[in-house]
Amino acid sequence: MTPELTAPSLRRRMACWLYEGLLLFGVLFISGYLFSTLSQSRHALDNRHGLQAFLFLVVGIYFTWFGQKGQTLAMKTWHIRVVDVHGQALTQKRAFVRYLLSWIWFIPPLAILAPYALTGGETAVLFLGWVAVWALLSRFHPQRQYWHDALAGTRLVNAAPIKPSEPKT
Repeated sequence: MTPELTAPSLRRRMACWLYEGLLLFGVLFISGYLFSTLSQSRHALDNRHGLQAFLFLVVGIYFTWFGQKGQTLAMKTWHIRVVDVHGQALTQKRAFVRYLLSWIWFIPPLAILAPYALTGGETAVLFLGWVAVWALLSRFHPQRQYWHDALAGTRLVNAAPIKPSEPKT
């Protein structure tokens, strides 16, 4: 395997994942505010399903757009790039499939939570436990990739930082 196609460390990928969550908070906050304003929602539960569908679409556009470009904002910070299995840029279709498959990070705990009225602490333990298990499962992939990336035909690789050009004298 060529060095430029090696996976970043799990620690770096998870740091990027957390940073992505912080950035997405801002994107979702502004998008939710826009939706609530345009739909004239007066209560948090007004148009709840419409808001959820809208936010799903916004996040899908975010990850598909930046996936096609090769890096989200968080990935640029952590010098990580997403490519296909051959090291090429993602097509829009492959970036969208990767986005859909990335919901594996959330669907299992959501499915377990649905029939139960768990406390906030229990919910947090369930979510964090699943995230830890799903992240650690990448250790069993031959190239140390997340399994949703393997299923989508994509991979996370190290992206060398761009060195500033030296001034000419």
